[in-house]
Amino acid sequence: MRRRRTAVALVSALVVAVVVVGLQLGGGGSPVASPDATRPVAEPAASAAVTAGHLAPGSDPSVLPASLLIADEGNDRLVMVNPQGQVTWTFPQPGDLPPGVEFRTPDDAFFTPDGRQIIATEEEFSVVTLIDIRTRRIVWRYGAPGTPGSAVNQLSNPDDALVLPDGYVLTADIKNCRLLLIAPRSHVPSRIYGTTTSACRHDPPARFGSPNGAFPMGNGHYLVTEINGDWVDEMDLAGRIYGSWHPPGVAYPSDSNEVSPGVYLTVDYSSPGQIETFDRSGRLLWRYRPAGPDALNKPSLALPLPNGDVIATDDSNDRVIVVDPRTDRVVWQYGVRGQPGSAPGLLDDVDGLDLAPPHSELVHRAPAMGLPG
Repeated sequence: MRRRRTAVALVSALVVAVVVVGLQLGGGGSPVASPDATRPVAEPAASAAVTAGHLAPGSDPSVLPASLLIADEGNDRLVMVNPQGQVTWTFPQPGDLPPGVEFRTPDDAFFTPDGRQIIATEEEFSVVTLIDIRTRRIVWRYGAPGTPGSAVNQLSNPDDALVLPDGYVLTADIKNCRLLLIAPRSHVPSRIYGTTTSACRHDPPARFGSPNGAFPMGNGHYLVTEINGDWVDEMDLAGRIYGSWHPPGVAYPSDSNEVSPGVYLTVDYSSPGQIETFDRSGRLLWRYRPAGPDALNKPSLALPLPNGDVIATDDSNDRVIVVDPRTDRVVWQYGVRGQPGSAPGLLDDVDGLDLAPPHSELVHRAPAMGLPG
């Protein structure tokens, strides 16, 4: 999400838990498939080991429709937190990684469209990692861990990798000024959008100015965010560009995504930072930019919730928040502002998030996601 490293039902206390359909449905090393509409994705029941919740005072658990997957970058881990603030799942745990394998600085993590796996970008570790939830094993990686580069099977600050319904992976490769489309289990790109051979600037699709995300839209296209010059571009997987706009008043755009047709959501990875929605003409629709002690500190991702609220990472404030745009109030918070840590209730430089299936970004978007063809 950066050049440097770059959800309205009250959840029952009987169903508060871990994430993942993968624990119930299985999974493995095969490419992911489209969700089976006859078999809804749901969260399993909580285990007896789940501890008390840890939310900021005044938090309303009913604003989240499901548990939350958090990329806790400073702690080198992924954590699942339910709406009540209970930690229900973490990765990695002892024994999850083979000898010599590391999992470092995950800055984003998303469920696959079938809900059985999680794809994480370890941005400063130069690798994209696919994790099978049931087996708790890494089943595929692209990139040379710890060795940035631009050759085959190399990345330099990868960001926001997404798994398409047919198993292809789309990821932004920030410092290489490009996007990659990678076939299932492959280590050679199927398509490269942009180039590493000239200036990292806005001229899509030939060039991109430090792209830090490509999020699916309802029409099958993707919304690409470019840091350099404050741009968002609508692009399909054939590389056609349908328009480019400036998020208004943003210095460092990050992970722009679609709220509804013609309405987009982005954050400003700055200090103080901001969250805003804007339209196709670049007109500001809503902005959350508190000042003073309530200021945001380098937020890197915001996603819309079904009830109209917005959930966001407030990275350098070590917290995840839900903001109600009708009142501009924080109505849910996990993490203690400015207090990094790894104990329950604490995060360290949180950077990415996704909701548990069926509310996760890719499960929700899967029916319309464009395929390579």
